[in-house]
Amino acid sequence: MVSASEIQEHMEVRSLDGEHVGTVDHLEGSDQIKLTKNDSPDGEHHHLIPIDWVDHVDAHVHLSKNASDVRAQWTHAAN
Repeated sequence: MVSASEIQEHMEVRSLDGEHVGTVDHLEGSDQIKLTKNDSPDGEHHHLIPIDWVDHVDAHVHLSKNASDVRAQWTHAAN
């Protein structure tokens, strides 16, 4: 299991298929990653992904889901 302390602001988030799906804005609580607005399809909304989706962390946050699944299942954050 990945520790939330390994995830830092401004880290790139990559899907299982290697696609850029976002950049960490900050952690939302202890169980969600809030992505920057710039990575939103419309550039105006933050999205949240659960830390449970994180496979591992090195210089990037690597997810265990493909990009299409991430985008279909992430949630809009209340800005």
